[in-house]
Amino acid sequence: MRLPDFAIIGAMKSGTSTLHEQLALRPRFFMSRPKEPNFFSDDPNFARGVEWYASLFAGASESQLCGESSTHYTKLPTHPHAAERLHALLPNARLVYVMRDPVERLVSQYLHEWSTRAIEGDVADVVETHERFVAYSCYARQLEPYLARFGTSRVLPVFFERMVAEPEAELARVCRFLGDQSPEPVTWREERARQNVSSERMRSSALRDLVTRVAPLRWLKDQLPAETRERIKQLWRYEGRPDLSADALARVQSRIDVDLARLSEWLGTKLTCAGWREQVLDRPLEWRRSD
Repeated sequence: MRLPDFAIIGAMKSGTSTLHEQLALRPRFFMSRPKEPNFFSDDPNFARGVEWYASLFAGASESQLCGESSTHYTKLPTHPHAAERLHALLPNARLVYVMRDPVERLVSQYLHEWSTRAIEGDVADVVETHERFVAYSCYARQLEPYLARFGTSRVLPVFFERMVAEPEAELARVCRFLGDQSPEPVTWREERARQNVSSERMRSSALRDLVTRVAPLRWLKDQLPAETRERIKQLWRYEGRPDLSADALARVQSRIDVDLARLSEWLGTKLTCAGWREQVLDRPLEWRRSD
């Protein structure tokens, strides 16, 4: 059976889909379809067995490095067994963890779950009610089980803001870490750079699904001018961008900053919610110690 050599393990809404697609364009890599098999995290998928998981990489050549990208692997407390399961099957895997401004990531997650109707209500109320929104932005908490099992030498910290500011340099850094020694120049394909953007998602709708399924209705839709179709789409998109009130933002930041203090120690720098962008763009960040 062919099993993956590496996994992009999150964080959710931090550019993992874009990174997956950029790697898939390089001949040295074979990336899974679907992008997120969620094998080690989701019990129903894990129950399908190793042979099912291996079948996702059956098309790879012997010279290719195989990888997948499942953000569920760093979604504590929702999926508590991912790290131990992944290590048990793939103890020598390399892992890539992409982080993003914790509050921006949280807001993007809210838009994503709003579009799927997983949540209702104002963003501040949702964040207070559902632990996962803050928890998934607590990067030290999510990384700890992997660092304990794999060590820092097998886990690469990547920052979304650096991928945006210096895409080819960051892609080259990821490729080196994963073992891509091919002579092909590292090129960031801008046309594949926007993947799974939450602000562009439309909210799930039974009526819209009916229109796309029924041929006569689909034909009528296609006769509409493009600008009319775009205006109709706006009916299912979130208007503007959700903002946390000053009080709600302060509460969120105080909770996440406690976690970021631990991450800062591991990286030998200072990271906070308020100064995140400037801090991660100041210089490339690596683990302070390697083991």
